[in-house]
Amino acid sequence: MGLADAARAAIPPVSTPIATLLVVGDSLSAGYGLETGKGWVDLLRQRLKAKEPRWSVINASISGDTTAGGLARLPALLARDKPRVVIIELGGNDALRGLSLQQTQNNLSRMVALCKKAGARVLLVGMQIPPNYGPAYTARFAAVFPAVAKSQRVALVPFLLSGVVGHPDWFQSDNIHPTAQAQPTMLDTVWPHLAPLLALPAARSAP
Repeated sequence: MGLADAARAAIPPVSTPIATLLVVGDSLSAGYGLETGKGWVDLLRQRLKAKEPRWSVINASISGDTTAGGLARLPALLARDKPRVVIIELGGNDALRGLSLQQTQNNLSRMVALCKKAGARVLLVGMQIPPNYGPAYTARFAAVFPAVAKSQRVALVPFLLSGVVGHPDWFQSDNIHPTAQAQPTMLDTVWPHLAPLLALPAARSAP
């Protein structure tokens, strides 16, 4: 084998993932009620395979999870997966259970801080709740996400379901979880905020 052949052999093919994207979310990211492979995170995995094949996606989302649950799970996930980017999509279940919004904000802030300390870029995904929870609580909940993003200086998706709520027929019978029809729109809502975080540093040249 010549030097040129050896050099080519030492370079991993472009299709080989070299960086991990970790999604830590609840049922909206776990694909609750959907066929396997139909959730927006699955669609993200497919898009990255086509557009950014150097990335692999690990979906650590759990239906029903809260920010407290995500915070408890996060250190082990960071140690195991060593992600370059983390998407945090949690908080909706905190509101549905009437949990302390200050605690929700504190939990999200601590999650972001842990990710940054581990060297990961963070995309925080915002959520809103129906107005029947009362205008004051609804407004306070919606304000949690931009407050965390601003204080921690991380990217924010203002509202995951912004392109979905106007289509009542895009929700399952519980009127909470989107159908498969809504998932591409959810991905398109996330993508513009995620794409800038996917730029990998140039490979260091050999000495």
